[in-house]
Amino acid sequence: MVSSALTIDELAQFCKRKGFIFRSSDIYGGFSGFWDYGPLGVELFQKVKQDFWRWFVARDDMAGIEASVISHPMTWQASGHIASFSDVAVVCTKCKQATKLDKSEVGKVTCACGGAYDVQGEFSLMFKTHVGALKPTEAYLRGETAQAMFMDFKLVQETARKQLPFGIAQVGRCFRNEIAPRDFIFRCREFTIGEFEFFIHPDEKMCALLDKAHTKVKVRLLDAETQVKGKETLSETTIGEMVKEGRLDEWHAYWLAEQLLWFDSLGLADKIKIREHMKTELSHYSSATFDLDFEYPFGSKEVGGNANRGQYDLGQHAQFSKQKLELFDEKTKQKVVPRVIEPTFGIDRIVMALLCNAYDHDTARDNVILHLPARLAPAQVAVFPLTGKGKEESIARDLVKALRTEGWGVVYDESGSIGKRYARQDESGTPLCITIDPETEKTSKVTVRDRDSTKQVTIKVDEVVDVVRKVIRGESLVKLGKAVETRVK
Repeated sequence: MVSSALTIDELAQFCKRKGFIFRSSDIYGGFSGFWDYGPLGVELFQKVKQDFWRWFVARDDMAGIEASVISHPMTWQASGHIASFSDVAVVCTKCKQATKLDKSEVGKVTCACGGAYDVQGEFSLMFKTHVGALKPTEAYLRGETAQAMFMDFKLVQETARKQLPFGIAQVGRCFRNEIAPRDFIFRCREFTIGEFEFFIHPDEKMCALLDKAHTKVKVRLLDAETQVKGKETLSETTIGEMVKEGRLDEWHAYWLAEQLLWFDSLGLADKIKIREHMKTELSHYSSATFDLDFEYPFGSKEVGGNANRGQYDLGQHAQFSKQKLELFDEKTKQKVVPRVIEPTFGIDRIVMALLCNAYDHDTARDNVILHLPARLAPAQVAVFPLTGKGKEESIARDLVKALRTEGWGVVYDESGSIGKRYARQDESGTPLCITIDPETEKTSKVTVRDRDSTKQVTIKVDEVVDVVRKVIRGESLVKLGKAVETRVK
């Protein structure tokens, strides 16, 4: 669907014009690394977060929290962020562009223009702040959401009455003092992460949830061995084959498969590759990590990840807090410190991936169509009284009320030609437009138009809610329309 000519600047301009995403403090020229979601963008943003929650958290073995953005300063000493959460700032000696490098890249990579990098120094990514007025204490805005889930581990386990294995999830704001924010909302200084920590008995290797549907999930893999050779060649494999090769254990495989299945439900799976971390780049807490990279217009970049964190975090917080972070496992009758699998998602990056994937400049229609999944679109339905005469408006208003009662986003629009109204909704990503015309009062029928195909079907007003519900679930409007016509006849 995505236009081959799409650039990040073009996407940013479109998002501003349509009300998806604006520069923060735009009237002052913006503030690098910070963005605001506009009227359409906030609807898409909220729906992505809700979809994440429904897929990963609304289940018996998960619990959610909403933790504070600032926590005790010892948190970040225990986690290792103060000591190791940093990047190296560099400036190209040729084009003078400033950027950052991982420590492992210094001296090994050059700028895209061919120039060498002049190292400016190593800088912490943690945002410092101060808490208290009279005797302020130095603290930090969180750089990730994970640590609260480790610190609240015992409280959640006890209050939610969970037994191993179980997970704790949250979606929330994070802050990183990026050296060089860039690529629209891809690399920001304030952003939202959705992630969870899944706690497992340290001796449990088998995963009963890993079934054939998971092991058969296809993977476009960039493995560690290929990268060590300096190559970028992908191999086609499956989650099951990766387990057989010993790249990850069964619990790690299950959650990686679930991540890929969710991306498939978003329509993004074809542009997702899995990059296995090499031993030299593994984080201090991880025994195995995989990046989920999406093919953006500016390259294949990380949109999510999955790390085997072992017992590191609970062990660190137990050591620094002098509190026992263990639980009694009813199954084995043992006191254990669980090991952890951590799937994580950049929510803003997923929003950006959805926009890139959906963006399509249709030359025949001479406008942009956003082919967003129906359930994630800012609005699911637009309702148009065609002429505004007779009882068209009252019928339209009643229909809007009925549709909103279902919890869907609904737009009411009575201005401009019907073509212009369609075009506005195409650009907003609205999958269905419903027109009430002068005959509707007599026939009780309305015209429903599909965004992607532009096909139209005529159905009874009392069929609308059911048809919309099925389209949101992924069924074809044209097939539904034919089925309705058959029933009516």
